[in-house]
Amino acid sequence: MPVKLIDAKLPDFGVPATRPELDRSIYTARLDALMKARRAASIDSLVIYADREHSANLAWLTGFDPRFEEALLIIAPGNIPTLLAGPENLGRAQKAEIEVDARLYPPFGLMGQDRSQTPDLEEVFASAGITPGQRIGVLGWKYYGMSEAKRPESWFETPAFIIDTLRAIAGEQGKVVNANALLMDASTGLRAINEVEQIAQFEFGAIMCSEALKALFRNIRPGMSEFEGAQSMRLVGLPHSCHTMLSTGSRLVGLDSPSGKIIERGDPLTTAVGYWGGLSSRIGWVVEDASELPSNAPDWLERLAMPYFACAAEWYSTIGIGVTGGSLDAIARKHLGTPFFNLILNPGHLIHIDEWMNTPVYPASKETLKSGQAIQCDIIPAAGAPYYGANIEDGIALLDERGRAELRDKHPDVAGRIDARRAFMTDTLGITLKPEVMPLSNLAAAYPPFLLAPDRLMALR
Repeated sequence: MPVKLIDAKLPDFGVPATRPELDRSIYTARLDALMKARRAASIDSLVIYADREHSANLAWLTGFDPRFEEALLIIAPGNIPTLLAGPENLGRAQKAEIEVDARLYPPFGLMGQDRSQTPDLEEVFASAGITPGQRIGVLGWKYYGMSEAKRPESWFETPAFIIDTLRAIAGEQGKVVNANALLMDASTGLRAINEVEQIAQFEFGAIMCSEALKALFRNIRPGMSEFEGAQSMRLVGLPHSCHTMLSTGSRLVGLDSPSGKIIERGDPLTTAVGYWGGLSSRIGWVVEDASELPSNAPDWLERLAMPYFACAAEWYSTIGIGVTGGSLDAIARKHLGTPFFNLILNPGHLIHIDEWMNTPVYPASKETLKSGQAIQCDIIPAAGAPYYGANIEDGIALLDERGRAELRDKHPDVAGRIDARRAFMTDTLGITLKPEVMPLSNLAAAYPPFLLAPDRLMALR
């Protein structure tokens, strides 16, 4: 796949004025689906823990995410779910999208606040329907496998005081198990497959991420600080799925936040913005053309960036319903498998409220991609100085013919923007997509390697 630079403006697919919201009936259907999965897994009761960094499971089910504090949802058959929240979140918890008994649990509040009226946690669980002898499933944000533990279902990332109390209640006749796979398994987890309404909402997040990067590319100038560069992104205040990243020059590290460092001509630059359902990231150089690349990496474009774009293009052309994760992984190894590129992470993963939910993409994976999945093109070569890397990270969704018709019926504006992105990728960038591939980002595989010439993009010959 030979790659070239073309003169083509960064695409403009429009920005919606409002974000699609999910009807309460969607959350009710999710609770019903979770109860069915619970029964199939022979689990009697469920407990879902959340904090500011790890709220996706709870937010998916209830529409509520705790801020500053923690929260706990207790679901037992025959009982209205009990939602424990700290003092600052109790009012928000009471507005959950499923019926809950929202109760104050002071230990979830910030340090130094009054906790003198804290109820006994064992009694709280008992009143919510947790009883001795039950098999209790706990969900937080991570589960484990046999390569990590002899008994992975007994490993938890949830706070010990919660697990200890549940184990004491369950007793010798019961068991407390890690149940995150019910929602987070890459193939069978309930969150792996999204309703078209959820995909429409994720598109809004993906748009805002990509528009932030486009604004940076339009406004970046040598002499401004990294802080000023981040300010130029015009971030919109949506809940983030990760912190905003921007670093340049010798301090370039993919996960670092912006600093007061002055951006200099000739600097490498990496940046990323993530909101619920979307993340966009790029690595480029603060130059106008290849003649300004550093003397110890004059062939960055030919040696690293162009092979990387060819890899990403084949990834986009290959992905589709029924494709195995191993096929996508093999594409990355074929193009970028040498030590120079130093591939890290899996070349693709499911994106959701959390930036990385799970991934079916790994060597020899037989897991097949499905309609309704939202998937991130996340191929990360970490070549290190002086070449640093390349990145064209954005998200897509997969929808079969029925799903596409439903999206067009319920969200015609979303479907129209997706059609325009598909046409841009095919007609301008030379990347052919399968009918089921729905690009969600307003960057749509656009890669300006030289940031002082943002309308010069990579494309296939």
